[in-house]
Amino acid sequence: MTPPPILELRDVRSAYGRIEALKGISLAVNPGEIVTIIGANGAGKSTTLMTICGVVPPTAGEVRYDGEVISGRNPDLLPPRGLCQVPEGRRIFPRLTVEENLNMGAFFRKDQDQIARDMEHAFTLFPVLKERRRQRGGTLSGGEQQMLAIARALMSKPRLLLLDEPSLGLAPLIVKRIFEIVKQINQQDGVTILLVEQNANLALQLATRGYVMETGQVVLEDSAANLLKNPEIRKAYLGE
Repeated sequence: MTPPPILELRDVRSAYGRIEALKGISLAVNPGEIVTIIGANGAGKSTTLMTICGVVPPTAGEVRYDGEVISGRNPDLLPPRGLCQVPEGRRIFPRLTVEENLNMGAFFRKDQDQIARDMEHAFTLFPVLKERRRQRGGTLSGGEQQMLAIARALMSKPRLLLLDEPSLGLAPLIVKRIFEIVKQINQQDGVTILLVEQNANLALQLATRGYVMETGQVVLEDSAANLLKNPEIRKAYLGE
C-alpha cells in the first residue's frame, strides 16, 4: 500500500497585497522523494515554499503536512514537527560562530547527547565547517555559508527539508558538492526534500519528480527523467 504524501498542496492561492502570486496550485511530495520546482524568475517558486511554511499565509486552498492541515500556522511551530526550510540567500546569523549557528538549529530540542551527535554528523557532511567551528558565520565564503545554512536546518532533525535556490551565486564546483550532499541527506539520512532551484538541469538530474511553474501556476508535472527529455523544457529552461 502506497503511503500518503508527506506534503500536499490543494488549490493553494496566496498574494502580496492585491497581487496574486499563487493562482491555485496543487502538488504533492511523497516520503523519501526529492521533488523539484522549476520555472522562470517570478513564477512563484519561492512563494510556494514560503506559503508552505506560513511566512506568506494562503488566501485559499489547503497545505497539508503529514496528513494535517497547516495552512496559516505559525512558522515557529513547524520545525519541531520535522518541517524545516533553508531560505534563499542563506540567512545565517553572521555574528554567531558556526557552532552557535548550528545550536540555533536545535534550539527547541532537549536531547543534548543526540544534539552533540548530530553536530558531529553535520561536521562529517561538511568538514570545512568543523575547521571553522569557532569562526563567525559572516566571515565565511558564500559556499561555506550555504553549507552552514543546510547544516543548521539538519540540526532540527527534519523529515521534510525545503531548499530554496541552494546554488544561487555559487561557483560550479561548490554547487556540485552541495548537490552531492543533498543527495546523501536524502538517501542515507532519509530526509524528504522539496527543492526550488534556478539550475533546472542540475535539479532534474537530482530529483525524482518535478513541477514546472509559470506565473503562479503549475503547468506541467512529470518524472524528472521525462522532464529532462522534454524538448519544450529543454528549450525553455536548459538553454537548448
